[in-house]
Amino acid sequence: MARMRKKADLPSKICSACGLPFSWRRKWERDWENVRFCSDRCRANKPKAV
Repeated sequence: MARMRKKADLPSKICSACGLPFSWRRKWERDWENVRFCSDRCRANKPKAV
C-alpha cells in the first residue's frame, strides 16, 4: 500500500484566472504540465485574450 504524503510536499501552481495557489491532485497525474486552472469555475471564467 502506498504511503500518504503531506499536502505541503505536493507540487503546486498558481491559477491563471483567480491567481490563487492550488495543489496537485491525483486526477491531474498524467496531465499536470497542462493544468492551468484550479477549478471548472475558473476555467469557465478565464480571462479573455486581447
